[in-house]
Amino acid sequence: MSTRDLYTTAPAAPGWQIPATGAARFSWEYDEGRERLLALYQKGKDKQWDGATRIDWDLEVDPYDPLGTPDEVLTLHGTRHWAKMTEKDKGELRRHYSSWQFSQFLHGEQGAMICAARIVESVPDLDAKFYSATQTMDEARHAEIYGRFLHEKIGMLYPINDNLKGLLDDTLRDSRWDMPYLGMQVLIEGLALAAFGMIRDTTDKPLPKQILTYVMQDEARHVAFGRMALRDYYRQLTDAERAEREEFVIEGCYLMRDRLRGVEVLENFGIPKKEAEELSEHTEFLQIFRKLLFSRIVPCVKDIGLWGERLQKAYVDMGVFDLGDSSLDLLMTQDEEIAERLDAERFAQEERARVTEVADAVAAGE
Repeated sequence: MSTRDLYTTAPAAPGWQIPATGAARFSWEYDEGRERLLALYQKGKDKQWDGATRIDWDLEVDPYDPLGTPDEVLTLHGTRHWAKMTEKDKGELRRHYSSWQFSQFLHGEQGAMICAARIVESVPDLDAKFYSATQTMDEARHAEIYGRFLHEKIGMLYPINDNLKGLLDDTLRDSRWDMPYLGMQVLIEGLALAAFGMIRDTTDKPLPKQILTYVMQDEARHVAFGRMALRDYYRQLTDAERAEREEFVIEGCYLMRDRLRGVEVLENFGIPKKEAEELSEHTEFLQIFRKLLFSRIVPCVKDIGLWGERLQKAYVDMGVFDLGDSSLDLLMTQDEEIAERLDAERFAQEERARVTEVADAVAAGE
């Protein structure tokens, strides 16, 4: 079945073209590089994995409750619309929300793959090109996995959210080589990590937990790469150049905070857009998510040296200024440790299953 047949609303065109801008840069210096980035490049090579084998795709998923979502976190819960819904309707609502979330993950990962490839082309330093090449492969793997989950386990896709699309468009149209880093590594991936982590830590369903855990292990490296590269470069900027990038961050943060709410899902259930926006805006779940959303972005922005007065005032207005002192390194270390623990648990289960199988075979032979 074509993906187009699974979309709730089919995209107007089969693809999306963004005119390429900026220069492709070659470096003739092959011998030296920043040790930190080269070490990250080595780690990127060592940590490559196959989504077809590391993920247990035989695990069953109920498409009408893919994440074990409690009724209380659904936007319509407690409203007049909820009172009219049957259990079947509620299952459909869970399916649509899961489809919307993972569809945005999928579209975002394709965007990340294209941005990483753009960085390979445009970044002037060879060590950064090397690492970006491994990240391009990581993002391809993530898009593959999310696409497979949506096709095989949920059977429904949503088009890319207009505001996510707008942020990607702004990121990719800019000719300055550092903007794909800033737009993708800091903002879009910061948003994604918050959403991934929230689902990873709350779902009781093993397949989506596996997918999100292993993807987040990769993303921990990606954020580290963006921080290293941008921190070094932004030290050299003029005040005017730094202010331009801070304005980009401010606009992107407000956009993500105010527009990524899943309103499209409610519209598909016949709720007018204005009412859907109001219902989404006042849910406790959205308030919690917004706080988590910035837990990865704010400390990263501060760390790379974008911390001017206007940006700080924007974060005060959003109620997230205090997150600037959070330990991003601790969060990333936890992401890696959770993936390693999951691997260890799965390996132990497989070992126990093999021991039992051998014992049963011996007993049958006797």
